[in-house]
Amino acid sequence: MQATITPTLDAEADAAPVNSRSKVVVASLIGTAIEFFDFYIYATAAVLIFPHIFFPQGDPTAATLQSLATFAIAFVARPIGSALFGHFGDRVGRKVTLVASLLTMGISTVLIGLLPTYASIGIFAPLLLALARFGQGLGLGGEWGGAALLATENAPAHKRALYGSFPQLGAPIGFFFANGTFLLLSWLLSEEQFMTWGWRVPFVASAVLVLIGLYVRVSLHEAPVFTKAIEAGKKVRIPLGTLLNKHLKATILGTFIMLATYTLFYIMTVYSMTFGTSPIPKGLGFSRNSFLWMLMVAVIAFGLLIPVAGLLADAYGRRKTMIVVTCGMLVFSMLFPSLLGSGSQPLVMLFLVLGLGLMGLTFGPMGALLPELFPTEVRYTGASFSYNVSSILGASVAPYIAAWLTANYGLFYVGVYLFAMASLTLIALLLTKETRHQALE
Repeated sequence: MQATITPTLDAEADAAPVNSRSKVVVASLIGTAIEFFDFYIYATAAVLIFPHIFFPQGDPTAATLQSLATFAIAFVARPIGSALFGHFGDRVGRKVTLVASLLTMGISTVLIGLLPTYASIGIFAPLLLALARFGQGLGLGGEWGGAALLATENAPAHKRALYGSFPQLGAPIGFFFANGTFLLLSWLLSEEQFMTWGWRVPFVASAVLVLIGLYVRVSLHEAPVFTKAIEAGKKVRIPLGTLLNKHLKATILGTFIMLATYTLFYIMTVYSMTFGTSPIPKGLGFSRNSFLWMLMVAVIAFGLLIPVAGLLADAYGRRKTMIVVTCGMLVFSMLFPSLLGSGSQPLVMLFLVLGLGLMGLTFGPMGALLPELFPTEVRYTGASFSYNVSSILGASVAPYIAAWLTANYGLFYVGVYLFAMASLTLIALLLTKETRHQALE
């Protein structure tokens, strides 16, 4: 059944915020920016570096596919992380759980930067890489839901989607600085230095960012809506069990609402970089640095349109805004082969800007939409679980499926794949009720 939520915003409007607006913005944004920075440096390295140093050499295509398979491991771990951290987030509190998830992600990322290569320890190298990647996914599984709740549960009445867009900004910011770091290292170091030790720098240096994020979050107070729920005795013993027993429909709908967003983003970033930097005729033959520059320019459109989408979702509703944007994704999927497959740098640039611009519009409202599907006692678990189960169906397999479709059938079928995922999201949105006027309880 759908989550039961108070029908108006009156009660929410009466609650006095215990965290200042600036603190909410910084704490919700900085954590996700760090998390996504850590996650994206892996995504970039999985395409450019790991196939050469963590896997047996021979067939370059096979090594790339094996590297992308370790990339997918984190997405299997994310629902486990959402259940684990969601359990404590709904029972103990948002604050302590956000700190724990950030630590898990940070430690795993630093360990990746310290791992020996295949040349040093053989098969144990990819196994240890997979284990550390699992830890990354576990931490991120608890991070996003907590950050989204931090923003929305502290938001003023009628501004939840705008506030919910703050943690979403962590994605383009993290992506921008992750790729910027690799570009800077490529510029400062020789190819041999970069492949030998330079790639490790962003992984190890992320420890500094994690410490900053922990400092900001430790000073937070619990949101009044969570404190009120605990005082009213609404805390449940096993949040995941309650979620799947009483709120299964909302969980399924939330999962499929996120599906197109995940598929689009990882096609636009991981897959497009793989295809764009592969030699002709298997790819476009762009240099690594030139394609990274193109992605960094396009990700600016991604970041700028996230708060715009939040404002639109507050003004017109989450459901209506998302339906329009998803229809835009359907149109974009039909343009996919003609733009990316052109080989023309201006057209490929247009492809990246359009795709990542749509990503900003579809990603922005999610910070409010998913939490609003669930009541307070299971909101952390519900929002996180939907978000991260969708990552298995969308993000984890998207680069692999797209690469396989390109190799066997051509770019046209990558567009068909994106069209199918967007269609499933559109169906889920049509089956979902509008939540803009509902108060969190």
